[in-house]
Amino acid sequence: MMRKIAGGILFVLLLVLNGNTTAQETGKYEATVESLDKHPLPAWYAGAKLGIFIHWGLYSVPGWAPLNHPDHDFSSNDYIKYDPYAEWYLNTVRVPGSPTAQYHREHYGDKGYYEFAPEFNRESKKWNPDAMAEAFKMAGARYVVLTSKHHEGFTLWPSTTPNPNPSLKPAQLHAERDIVGELTRAVGKQGLKMGLYYSGGYDWTFNAGPIRVEKDYETVKPQSQAYGDYAFAQIHELIEKYHPMLLWNDIDWPKTGRALDVEADYYNAIPDGVIDDRFGVKHADFTSPEYAKLDKISEKKWEECRGLGRSFGYNRAEGEKETIAPGELIALLVDIVSKNGNLLLDVGPEADGTIPPVQMERLKDLGAWLKQNGEAIYDTTPWTRAEGKSAEGDDLRFTRKGDDLYVTVLGKLKGQTITIADVPAKQGIAISELGGESELGAKVQDGGMRIILRSQPRGDYAYSFKLAGYMK
Repeated sequence: MMRKIAGGILFVLLLVLNGNTTAQETGKYEATVESLDKHPLPAWYAGAKLGIFIHWGLYSVPGWAPLNHPDHDFSSNDYIKYDPYAEWYLNTVRVPGSPTAQYHREHYGDKGYYEFAPEFNRESKKWNPDAMAEAFKMAGARYVVLTSKHHEGFTLWPSTTPNPNPSLKPAQLHAERDIVGELTRAVGKQGLKMGLYYSGGYDWTFNAGPIRVEKDYETVKPQSQAYGDYAFAQIHELIEKYHPMLLWNDIDWPKTGRALDVEADYYNAIPDGVIDDRFGVKHADFTSPEYAKLDKISEKKWEECRGLGRSFGYNRAEGEKETIAPGELIALLVDIVSKNGNLLLDVGPEADGTIPPVQMERLKDLGAWLKQNGEAIYDTTPWTRAEGKSAEGDDLRFTRKGDDLYVTVLGKLKGQTITIADVPAKQGIAISELGGESELGAKVQDGGMRIILRSQPRGDYAYSFKLAGYMK
């Protein structure tokens, strides 16, 4: 019945709401990889380049993870004990000898994890969704992805799908506020696209675990028919009620949950939507490396997800030292875009929805840079190569838009010239610094291009130059 609704009456309603397609496309996609692979990558997503990830849930109440395992080697058994991801608090607190278990005893005694629900509901009443959406717009983001349900099983919307776990009360399983709905409306008012994350692979209300060693990553995935039906129903709630433009599943999808049906239903309801590669099937609109970059241009669209710090969820132990520096953050975005990627940059709000000050500072720095240099980022495509080095020693990245080539220097300029020996000079092109007021000089240098700066470039972290008409 759910599939029939998603493919029929509901679809006509979504046509009116989204304006993305025509009635002739009803039922276009079937639950096969061959059919799903016909889905084109939407232009809005290809050109967006920057999204904001939000990890917010019960884990935001304790808001803590250890700092003594700084890397993200997920295969290390040590990693599980010293997990820097605060959103994994419920798992790590049950690992014997973990710093999180010690922290919980010292601060909360024998308090159960789901007993954080009343405090989360009380604190989240203070949240201002419009202010949050405005902050993301200011940062230069084009889309937002909210964790509607993380591994803990607590939903940020009033789900109507009953959870069969007899040990938990309904009030412990979802937020009192419709956080998903309120943020969706606020984000839309800012002209941004809204996406939703859903943890399909893990739900610790069904298969509690905990994960203690690497081999447990698979054994704690619930595969019962009850969970498959539950996940199938909940994700259809999200599709039908909130119409997310990006459906971001995590870990995997239960074998009993009909992943291909979910994806077909989603595309039939929202043809201009986007699906990630974590459903455990051989179809995706993009790949999603985590805290990892690519070395070269990828033909397949990709999206790096990472936190501003070491954690996705709020970690009160993190500060300036653990947060990516402004110049490093901007260089990361430029590098990703030059290789056909998007950056999904995570913020971890406190329980009341407040974005930590150090994270807000990074959003402001990023937004200010994009305001001047966004032309070299948004709606661009990769050039013939992503990286280069100037004769002066500058680290370069390339993007293009139509006939224009953009060169971005990462970090401080080495001098008053930028000599690019393997970028042939061309006559009749105008070269300018983005945000500058006049054209720059240029001349042929050993067969290559030499950009001559007439004044100190604006900004502190990276500098973008436009070579207008270079591709003609």
